[in-house]
Amino acid sequence: MELKLIAQDLMQTSKTTCDALIVLVPESFAQSKAKTTGNLTDVISQALKDGDFETKTGKLLQIYRSNHTSATRTVLVGAGDGSVKSVKTAVTAAVASIKSTSSKKVVICLSELSKISAESVKAAVLCAADASYVYTSTKTKVEPRKLTSITVAVDKDALNATDLIAAQVYITPAMSGIEFAKEWGNRPANHATPDLLGKAAKSLSKYKNISVDVLGLKEVTKLGMGSFMSVAQGSDQPLRFIVLKYNGAAKSVAPTVLVGKGITFDTGGISLKPAPEMDEMKFDMCGAASVLGTFRALAGIQPKINVVGLIPACENMPSGKAVKPGDVVTSMSGQTIENLNTDAEGRLVLCDALTYAERFKPAAVIDIATLTGACVIALGAVRSGLFSANDDLANALLKAGESSGDPCWRMPLDDEYGEGLKSNFADMANVAGRAAGSVTAAKFLQKFTASYPWAHLDIAGTAWKSGAVKGSTGRPVLLLLNYLLNLEKNTALAGVLPASTAIKKVAKKAPKTAVKV
Repeated sequence: MELKLIAQDLMQTSKTTCDALIVLVPESFAQSKAKTTGNLTDVISQALKDGDFETKTGKLLQIYRSNHTSATRTVLVGAGDGSVKSVKTAVTAAVASIKSTSSKKVVICLSELSKISAESVKAAVLCAADASYVYTSTKTKVEPRKLTSITVAVDKDALNATDLIAAQVYITPAMSGIEFAKEWGNRPANHATPDLLGKAAKSLSKYKNISVDVLGLKEVTKLGMGSFMSVAQGSDQPLRFIVLKYNGAAKSVAPTVLVGKGITFDTGGISLKPAPEMDEMKFDMCGAASVLGTFRALAGIQPKINVVGLIPACENMPSGKAVKPGDVVTSMSGQTIENLNTDAEGRLVLCDALTYAERFKPAAVIDIATLTGACVIALGAVRSGLFSANDDLANALLKAGESSGDPCWRMPLDDEYGEGLKSNFADMANVAGRAAGSVTAAKFLQKFTASYPWAHLDIAGTAWKSGAVKGSTGRPVLLLLNYLLNLEKNTALAGVLPASTAIKKVAKKAPKTAVKV
């Protein structure tokens, strides 16, 4: 998809030839522009006066072949207070309204927003891309995404050329990362086996500074990953342990390790899940998909940091070989685990990956997993659950989530929550009853993280949508990406684009009004 950012006002933007012109109209518009006549501004003012249009966030008014614009369709959309959140809602609604049309070239005008920022620009483009996304991989009769070009216009005095360049350097890789995560999250389980997931990771090694190793059963056995292997043993699909490395800084710089749960299909094993909606368990590898998507984004931005990605990938299936409730397995750490519920398998594959992470002497380890239905009950689909005993790491992730529009919420980790994990037959059990299920799952993982700062993101409620809009959301790629970019900047401030070499080089050559991918 082509992306262009331009600095011009509404009058200039209305003269741009395109298939659809989307104009965000904030609450302040009527008071400041009501006396302007003879152009699109007058049309907006009249529509507001007549009550045919509102500035309430997401309210729409479409105009076909208006004499006041050079666009085939003009979409006026309310932007409320003009905040980043309002921009996201407005652009999502507007693009969804033209998704079924033949619109290929879209212009989004943010020039009337008084609170314009680089974050607003990023939000507009990423929401437009998200709203226009079409899954096609396993369909034979489907039209691919029609949208081929997005131009975002901002007031020439609102952002300088360097800000626009910085936003652009971020946007295109972030968009690619989100859609890479969506693609693998959406694929049916027979088109996203552990082996195919390993090949998807391998495809990223063509990018600068990225290397990938994919380990099989022989290597995993040698490592002593008994917990991981116990989950995989019930399936005919061979397990894969995927190790990705992004080396953008000196070897002496400690890496951040991202661990993604890669259960490519989860039946629950012997503790079989109910049949309704079991198809959605193809999304149980969305943690892994988010790690892949983050690496795809890093490939485009090339920040000066080091990142390791670990993905334990397998299926959780019932068979004569499957692990049974009550079986005791030995993890890579040497700790033994009584498997009281084979549907609590995510923590069993993650714990060995968390132990493996120690060899990198990491600055921090973040695991990402569709881990518990309890987190869905607690937080719904709005925020991911965040668990960490390290305040600095937790605060950095919280801020990155807020600034990126991919928010999380910190949950407790009191020692008392771990009492239910005690076992008469092993060092610990893998479940502790229904109460506080998301917390006790995190307490289980915490037992394998004593040697480094650690955080756990439970994305069971945010990784995908159900119903008519069923599909992967690509979350939390933006949260992870913003967190990592903030590390490069070495500041407590979240959501600020790093002054990376790529941005500096491009900014020196930046024109005053436009940049183009």
